[in-house]
Amino acid sequence: MRPSYTCNRCLYALKASRPQWRPSPVRRALPNILPRAHSTKAPAPKLSIPQRSISSTANSKFNQAFEPVEYVDPEGVSRTLVLTPDNLFHSFTNSPIPEIRKRAAFMRQHAYCSHPSHKPTRALNSPEDLESRKSSETGSPPAHVDFECPDCGIPVYCCEEHWADDYEAHLEVCDVLKEINEDDHDLRSGRYFKELVFAQPQIEEILTNMSSWDTYLYTRDFDALDQDREMRQATKLLTYPMTIASIIHELSPYHIRKNGRLTPEGLKSFTALRHSLHPPRTGGDDTWKNARLAPPAVRIFVLGARAESSLPRETWMQLVYLFHRVQFSLHFIGPESMANRENEGPLPEQTPGNPFGAVIEDRINNALKISTFVEHYHNIHKTGYFYPYDPYFDVFVCFHPGFGNPSAMAEWEETIPLLLETKVPIIATGYSPADVKQDVNHLVERYGNEMDMLMEPTENIFRSLRWDLNDMDPHDITCSNWGVYAFRGKRYETTKKDPEEEVHSDRTA
Repeated sequence: MRPSYTCNRCLYALKASRPQWRPSPVRRALPNILPRAHSTKAPAPKLSIPQRSISSTANSKFNQAFEPVEYVDPEGVSRTLVLTPDNLFHSFTNSPIPEIRKRAAFMRQHAYCSHPSHKPTRALNSPEDLESRKSSETGSPPAHVDFECPDCGIPVYCCEEHWADDYEAHLEVCDVLKEINEDDHDLRSGRYFKELVFAQPQIEEILTNMSSWDTYLYTRDFDALDQDREMRQATKLLTYPMTIASIIHELSPYHIRKNGRLTPEGLKSFTALRHSLHPPRTGGDDTWKNARLAPPAVRIFVLGARAESSLPRETWMQLVYLFHRVQFSLHFIGPESMANRENEGPLPEQTPGNPFGAVIEDRINNALKISTFVEHYHNIHKTGYFYPYDPYFDVFVCFHPGFGNPSAMAEWEETIPLLLETKVPIIATGYSPADVKQDVNHLVERYGNEMDMLMEPTENIFRSLRWDLNDMDPHDITCSNWGVYAFRGKRYETTKKDPEEEVHSDRTA
């Protein structure tokens, strides 16, 4: 196994042509250990003071062994503990988890070294992209990553020399990569995740504070999460329902005031939706005297659904618990909406009552019904299956759609005009600032005259606190629902008259 340190002399030789970018190690002078008087033993050798390596990772981290332990969690389920909380850091290649070792092998086959001496291998994602430092004229041929940084344990460069030479650039993400490493091992450690035991319904008089994750979890009476890692694992799931709830709820942290990000058109659209989500508390109790007709269910269309469709249903129930007198109909639509759900069996047959073979889950709760359509939305829209659309009861959601991504742009070319025709709010998110900017710029350039921005792009208050790693580019780190924005089709069009025509018409009169 490769040692987790590099000789200082070698590093200094590699960087001889560059200024020193790392302070030299501090050496502490220790007194010489002299033999005692009248001792017959040979003088003790002087203590050798080890040089401080450039890596801050202890060698024992890679060598700690732990035998799996069988235990019964608080729910009475038998589990096997593979890793302990103090032994989560392992290099991807030598990880005790087979899935992570396969991931390291995948990265070595597909990810390229980001050192500026190589030729570029892809288009730039943003001006800050490390790929912008490469030259197609003077660069050497691209090389796959092979060397694992001893600080983060992830393959990042093709060799140790390139890692040492480009260490300054790697330091910007090294700590985050180490955090990703430990979170991935923690997820597969076999421990009991108490943070995934979500809160139960509350009485309507208890208001929820959506100013931040902390205030939300506190006012919703979640169990206290003392560790940052527990917060990261919990928000990874809760970010999907809470991103929607934080925008459509009447106590939304997004408003029209200064820096509130909501536009006047957005206030109009979301006020109409909130009117249905928060009906007045008159009638509708459990007696026939005050009987009242139930309003239609609020429909949430999640387009291009992937991971969010396979979330535990208790995660989506957190959305329902925030709206006490409303029913929801949640529709996951997309060709990948059944990913990671293969154990549910084959898809239902297409029948006149279920023309698209939807998987319908209507026994989750009396206030929630979930339907999954393995089909492109524009094909369903053209049949009028969901018609009519009502801005008071409908909302579209696109998690990380990639409207402006060259690889996904064609898939939305036929869908976006149909969405704008409905005049229904469309909430969208992005993985990173560059991803959000790319999508919004494409929408403005392509459909600027046909749409209104309801919510300006901003960092999502309820984004996932856990970072994710792009296996095709180890230095590309993102998080689920980092940014959020909203738009819809124009409800009316206005035209300006020529001033000369107005003057002429006045004179004629």
